[in-house]
Amino acid sequence: MKKHLIALLILIGILLNSASLSAEINDFDPIKIACVGNSITFGSGVANREKNAFPQQLQAMLGMQYEVRNFGVSGRTLLKKGDYPYWETETYNNALQFKPDIVYIKLGTNDSKLQNRIYLNEFEANYKELITNFKKQNGHVRIVILLPVPSFLNDSASIWNPVIKDRIIPILQEIAYKNNVELLDLYQLFIDKQELLPDKIHPSSLGATVIAKRLYENVMQSYDQSFDLIGRLKVNVTKESNFFGFRQFDFQYKNIDCKIVKPKKTVIGNPWVLRARFWGHQPQTDIALLERGFHVVYCDVSNLFGAPKAVKRWNKFYRLMTKKGLSNKVVLEGMSRGGLIVYNWAVENPEKVACIYADAPVLDGRSWPGGKGAGIGSPSDWLIFKEIYGLDTEKSINDFSGDPIHRTGEIAEAGFPMMHVCGEVDKVVPVDENSRIFEKKIKSSGGNIFVIYKNNIGHHPHSLENPAPIVNFILRATGYKINFANIPAPGSEYRSGAGWKEGKGWWGQANDIDSLCSIRGKLDLLLIGNSITQSWGANRSYVTTYTGKSAAEIYFKDLKWLGAGISGDRTEHILWRIKNGNYNSGDPEVITLAIGVNNFSFNTAEEIVEGLENIIVLAQEVFPNSEILFYGPLPTGIEYNSDRRKKYDKIHKLIAPLGNEKSIHYYNLITNFSNESGDLDPAYYSSDGIHLKEAGYHIWGKHIKDQMEKFK
Repeated sequence: MKKHLIALLILIGILLNSASLSAEINDFDPIKIACVGNSITFGSGVANREKNAFPQQLQAMLGMQYEVRNFGVSGRTLLKKGDYPYWETETYNNALQFKPDIVYIKLGTNDSKLQNRIYLNEFEANYKELITNFKKQNGHVRIVILLPVPSFLNDSASIWNPVIKDRIIPILQEIAYKNNVELLDLYQLFIDKQELLPDKIHPSSLGATVIAKRLYENVMQSYDQSFDLIGRLKVNVTKESNFFGFRQFDFQYKNIDCKIVKPKKTVIGNPWVLRARFWGHQPQTDIALLERGFHVVYCDVSNLFGAPKAVKRWNKFYRLMTKKGLSNKVVLEGMSRGGLIVYNWAVENPEKVACIYADAPVLDGRSWPGGKGAGIGSPSDWLIFKEIYGLDTEKSINDFSGDPIHRTGEIAEAGFPMMHVCGEVDKVVPVDENSRIFEKKIKSSGGNIFVIYKNNIGHHPHSLENPAPIVNFILRATGYKINFANIPAPGSEYRSGAGWKEGKGWWGQANDIDSLCSIRGKLDLLLIGNSITQSWGANRSYVTTYTGKSAAEIYFKDLKWLGAGISGDRTEHILWRIKNGNYNSGDPEVITLAIGVNNFSFNTAEEIVEGLENIIVLAQEVFPNSEILFYGPLPTGIEYNSDRRKKYDKIHKLIAPLGNEKSIHYYNLITNFSNESGDLDPAYYSSDGIHLKEAGYHIWGKHIKDQMEKFK
């Protein structure tokens, strides 16, 4: 219920923010967004950059209420003394004259070149001047600094990653801190995705999609502009410092050391993270949440090992934070020994926990610091642990049940989601004595836990290089995750491996389908979907693979039909195509909708269902005279008990009621494609458990034909 309320508040905030900002400009003028930058902004290396550069993709997602312009120029530096300064371009002057309401600045990559590094001492002053110049054009402008993506080049004289990471990014964070402007960390989004930078510098069109989505989140975020936690607390701040571009405040509460890092703007609902131990270590998750309007706070409970004294201390601190306006449910973050306090506090306060992110967490004191198992332990910490808990005999140690590992029943019953990130070969906090046992007990008790085990990694490093899985987990748990499965967007795929002729990417396929819809006239059958649908063929001039051709020749022989499948498409792409295409120009008698399987790696079952529900609503509007055969995702997951199959089953359970809608005919074909054991039949399915073999198309084709006969 709370998540739905937050989502409603976010939507209302988006509408109010947009309406308010629009009113300041003109009731009818769009919000203007300038994307200022170098070749990455321009779209160098991006297939069909006129459509697929990230500013263009952002425009497509945002729609007509926004005007996004690309002011990128290849090879340019932020430095005025750089070899090719952005300042000297006509594009820069055009960006100023545009008088944008939001400016995304992505400069700094070319400043890492050998010939430009000698001037990096002037980088901050030059950047501040750039910010000032945009503010002169529009006093209400929102400035957002985009950190450079990593470089994977090995040429130290060229664009050099050590300079980007260790010199330019810290300067940009300092600029954001001193000038109170926003900051988005693109570096971490690509640090583990070198495949999205084919030339090791420039994102591909798919990489541009990653950037566009991050900017979309930032544009659509709704804020409580008036919320000032530090002002409300009225505490004596002992120190203010720069936390990776954000303002950190140190203070004492009841003689306990505390810290708060403020976001640039507080998101509606005032969510927060309470971090245990090791402040500032592997901060990428904290930074990503600060970007999204969360507060990150700390109350020292070091060397208390989650004992009742620590729990009481956090109880008081929690009451202070919520009394001053932070949300009633908190995100708990615990690294290593921090796992003890986050779980012991959560057991005592289950209704106050939004979720728990635990990283290589200690869950059993006998494992660490006790060293009673395979771990190395810590004798000095074990002495403190025993003293705090009053464990003065071997029997009391053996009978001790105050650790999270012994409280899994209570934790599971509380129902809050949990995520662990652990190294498989951790010799300090062995996973087999902590998270693996914990996970098994939680799941057997019906609890909600997901664990990432990192191969060949020990206790360090904590977290993930790219924190996106952790961040998305927290955003979903708190109700702040934007569901891209439900936002109409064109595709950006370009690979010939998608079953397309060389040079004919997603837009070529989409335009070809539109043309065919326009010239074919009245259609008996229109098949809409992804690569599985694409393989039906239907004279698609840019498609090279027709696995379903023989089945189509039998079952669609007497029909006027068209295959409108595009490889790689997800629900958001189908929403875009139905909304913007010419698909109803042929007024099809029957339409098949088979989509969603490509969303599995990106979205939860619930998010996919939301996208499918909106496709049905849109299809009913666009195709008022058509009967729609709704398959959702076609069967997937080779083994009947695989995680993929469980997700498939959950989706179909949720979408089945859509078959009660007017003109919608819902089908789950899992039994059609399964063998006696319930696994997908290898006679019909490829080894990936996604794509149909030729015989599989005969099964599907017959089903379509049989249903069409019923409408005659």
